[in-house]
Amino acid sequence: MVAEDDAKQAELVRRYLEHEGHTVTVVVDGRAALETVRYQEPDLVVLDVMMPRADGLDVVRILRAEGREVPVLMLTARSTEDDLLLGLDLGADDYMTKPFSPRELTARVRTLLRRNRRGTDPAPATGSLPVPVPGPGPAPAPEPEATSDEKVLAVGALRVDPVRHEVSVSGTTVECTPGEFRILAAMAAEPGRVFTRARLLDELHGFDKYISGRTVDVHVMNLRKKIERAPRRPARLVTVFGVGYKLTDPAKNVRHASS
Repeated sequence: MVAEDDAKQAELVRRYLEHEGHTVTVVVDGRAALETVRYQEPDLVVLDVMMPRADGLDVVRILRAEGREVPVLMLTARSTEDDLLLGLDLGADDYMTKPFSPRELTARVRTLLRRNRRGTDPAPATGSLPVPVPGPGPAPAPEPEATSDEKVLAVGALRVDPVRHEVSVSGTTVECTPGEFRILAAMAAEPGRVFTRARLLDELHGFDKYISGRTVDVHVMNLRKKIERAPRRPARLVTVFGVGYKLTDPAKNVRHASS
């Protein structure tokens, strides 16, 4: 779905996306965007910020409050950092400022869809069931599948549950946007490892070619506000200057510093 009140802009985006093989629905105001998402359940939303009846920021805020995780690519003529932070903090997955390249937009749509399908596609079939072979005794019982609790990623007091899509710090639930969760889950799976911006961009979209490293910095800034006691002096999600970021256990850092 494309939500854009500028008819020429909407038509341009529609043509490029349809040329890529997508079926496109165009709406011209925020309320129509909400109703279309609710009743048509599109695979992705291209959402202009400045629209009548409800702006794009209100639309994405409401969609996330309703628990809808449809990927959202926001378009705006605004380019200030505050607008960028707000859009991503509300739950947008990516952000483009006008004027933009339609080819770049279609590339970002393609990577967002690929990333979303990667997390929702069913596992491939494994073929026919094996034929049991008689033996001297009963077949061994299959290994039990890991429970959700066993799959929780823990880094000190930080817990990331990839199954339930939940994050907590010292037992307190932390609300994360889809992009923030992807970054945090990747880093929690390998605590102490330094992640470059390129690697984190790959976690976000699968293609670091079409998006800016600034997107990663914004997500990290927002995550620090949510998981750090002092976001301006991060002890958990720390910067490795000239390289990238790493996720650590602050308690271990204190012990190492005092030893």
